[in-house]
Amino acid sequence: MKESLLEILCCPLDKHDLELENPEYEDDGDEVVDGTLVCSECGERYPIEDGIPNLLPPDMRGETPA
Repeated sequence: MKESLLEILCCPLDKHDLELENPEYEDDGDEVVDGTLVCSECGERYPIEDGIPNLLPPDMRGETPA
């Protein structure tokens, strides 16, 4: 995930800004590959795994069958 994406992302629950927490970057430092997005208002946490932010609401996250 490009860090610049934070400028347009918002919390799906309350539409407030998201902040990047504990980012791990690719070797070239250009993209976030792991970390957490945290809502500045409600504190909900959204994982970033393999460069993909999971912005599903908490009750919709879970394993989907392959």
